[in-house]
Amino acid sequence: MRTLIIGDVVAEVGLGALLATLPSLRERHSPDLVIVNSENAAGGTGTSAKQVAQLLGAGVDVLTGGNHTFHDRSLYPVLETEPRVLRPANVAKRAPGRGSVVVDVIGGGRAAVINLMGLVFMQAAAVSPFEVVDDLVERARRETPTIFVDIHAEATSEKIALGHHLDGRVSAVVGTHTHVQTSDARILGGGTAYITDLGMTGPHDSVIGVKKEIILRRYLTGLPGRFEPAKGGVLVQGVIVEIGEDGLATSIEAISMAPVVPNAPGWD
Repeated sequence: MRTLIIGDVVAEVGLGALLATLPSLRERHSPDLVIVNSENAAGGTGTSAKQVAQLLGAGVDVLTGGNHTFHDRSLYPVLETEPRVLRPANVAKRAPGRGSVVVDVIGGGRAAVINLMGLVFMQAAAVSPFEVVDDLVERARRETPTIFVDIHAEATSEKIALGHHLDGRVSAVVGTHTHVQTSDARILGGGTAYITDLGMTGPHDSVIGVKKEIILRRYLTGLPGRFEPAKGGVLVQGVIVEIGEDGLATSIEAISMAPVVPNAPGWD
């Protein structure tokens, strides 16, 4: 099974870039499954119901979230009715939605996707991801050996620790949230593909997606300012992971590419 996993989509510019580039990515990599972290798609914070429809309509199989998942209220009913749209499993129990799903994939077979959030330096998680992940993996393995985990976390150590904890029991552990693609894509000793951060699908002429002058002013003066998404230097980032019939990874390759179409929605 070949899976395309895309890192944090930031604002309309990132969404437009991904929608414009997906056909080329499909032609080049022929993925059986496409997973996208979309929790920053709505103006840099959250995901709207309209954006969910656009992404699923474009052939994305599963959307994952993070600490901004609940920012856009239009997503709440979608979380309750659309199982392919996830929020982290370790938020408050009464929060809308679910943290895992099993989907059918192209060519037959099934795959599970689990969405978690880090506890270190994060405020939205109710409990540690380590408190819930074993039960989620055990439940998923009853249906399929192919399991992907998105750990949306700030601390590099927490992501790496989770990768080693799940090594040999899941197909891949991929980190999101920090918006900077790491150079450590690899297969761990037990056969699990791993990368600390998928990177950002959005404007890289920025400070992790925000206009750099706003962030510089904040650091230089200490004064608050409303964050606004940047638009320049757009890249689509993520990984391609190959999974064998036993559910373990045979390869992982980081991708970082300029969008195919230069005039996608939201661009200057």
